[in-house]
Amino acid sequence: MELQNKVALITGGRRIGATLAADLARQGVDVGLSCHRSADAMEAAAVQVREIGRRALVSKANIAEPTEVRQLVADTVRAFGRLDILINMASVYRQCSFDNLTTDEWNGPMRVDLAGAYECARAVVPHMRQVGGGHIICFSDWTAAGGRPRYKGYVPYYVAKRAVMGLTEALALELATDNILVNAVAPGPIIPPPELTSPEVQEVERITPLGRWGGAGAISEVVIGLLKTEFVTGETIRVDGGRHIR
Repeated sequence: MELQNKVALITGGRRIGATLAADLARQGVDVGLSCHRSADAMEAAAVQVREIGRRALVSKANIAEPTEVRQLVADTVRAFGRLDILINMASVYRQCSFDNLTTDEWNGPMRVDLAGAYECARAVVPHMRQVGGGHIICFSDWTAAGGRPRYKGYVPYYVAKRAVMGLTEALALELATDNILVNAVAPGPIIPPPELTSPEVQEVERITPLGRWGGAGAISEVVIGLLKTEFVTGETIRVDGGRHIR
């Protein structure tokens, strides 16, 4: 896909989404950004996009609610006139022991990570068909891509992210005749979570074959590469510094 003058919608992704939005803008893409709670971070990302010279829109939406998803997509298309790219980054990531899991704890990742990605795809497809095709990129996780859980306390998150890979494959098959390519990215150690101590950050570096955290730019490189391809669909790409082979 030629990215100049295309329109992308990024859902969530407060920490990585801002970098991705700016990098897409440098490729000539106008960017819609959605947020549920992190409005200030998304507004700052929109300012970056505009400073680069592209248009930006911030919309508030709860991706777990299908009616809000449909409104989000409608508002984005109304603002930019088209929609070519969907990047599903919205996610619920919380640790909770199995014995303490409630129905709400289980439903959070299922409704946002999985059902939310599906609802977003369903809402954008008619608009992509109108412009002759597009790209949908979902976000899984390196542990899910590896096919086995590695950390206790993340049952709903792991199951949802594993299912996102299945959704990616199924959508890729369903939408291929519409020239809509569907792929997934499975990040590993990209940005240290703020709650990690310095020794914990260093331990992740030690057990990652490349010996470092990737940084948000590592995600942008892969996403932009997938957007430029015309013959890769149904794939999940791990961006984890080789973590899965250790």
